[in-house]
Amino acid sequence: MAIHPLRFEGDPVLLATAATVECFDETLASLVRDMFETMYDAPGRGLAAPQVGVSRRVFVVDTQWKEGDPDPMIFVNPQITACAGEEVLGAEACLSIPGKSFDVSRPVWVDLTWQDLDGASHQGRFEGMQAICVCHEYDHLEGLLISQTGVLQ
Repeated sequence: MAIHPLRFEGDPVLLATAATVECFDETLASLVRDMFETMYDAPGRGLAAPQVGVSRRVFVVDTQWKEGDPDPMIFVNPQITACAGEEVLGAEACLSIPGKSFDVSRPVWVDLTWQDLDGASHQGRFEGMQAICVCHEYDHLEGLLISQTGVLQ
């Protein structure tokens, strides 16, 4: 495993739509292991592949590890299929925009479909902090940063 250097605001890889993952192999598994190591070292709650310079539709999230037991989640080729009409406004920070936070409006829940490291399909609903993190990391796959979607605090 290795800690990858983070990419920062202004890097073109953060502004591009990430490519679909088509090959579910050891290279993907290694990338994901490295992403978790990089995220925990940063320390963050989520990390998308473009943030480490890889334009692929994969992100990792662990919203629990700072307060309790780790709960690592891997999302490959995620798609938001539904979201709540109700939104919550809250402060968000981003590992790719150090030292700044932004007020961002996010749905209180999102439904997602995704694949795991073996290519198997999954679906689930995420609420609260998990919904916020999923939306934040999903935005990275779409080439969006919170500096584009939120208001600087």
